[in-house]
Amino acid sequence: MIYYFLGINLITFLLFAYDKRAAKKRTWRIKEIYLLGSAFLGGSFGAYLGMHIFKHKTKKPKFTILILAFIIIHIFLIYKFMT
Repeated sequence: MIYYFLGINLITFLLFAYDKRAAKKRTWRIKEIYLLGSAFLGGSFGAYLGMHIFKHKTKKPKFTILILAFIIIHIFLIYKFMT
């Protein structure tokens, strides 16, 4: 379980990095549904770090609210899994 969690967060972080780079180069981008989907599937912490380190999607309220909601849900699920 820990390897999945670490892996999905790394993948999500890298997706945000790639999408930011693509945005700067004005090339093919990753669809928002994939960014949010990977965050929902466990990569919320990677998404949060990616948003703030790369300053990507931080001005979109939908992203900020959903990523924070996913973080809360994931913290709850981790707590329930550990107890």
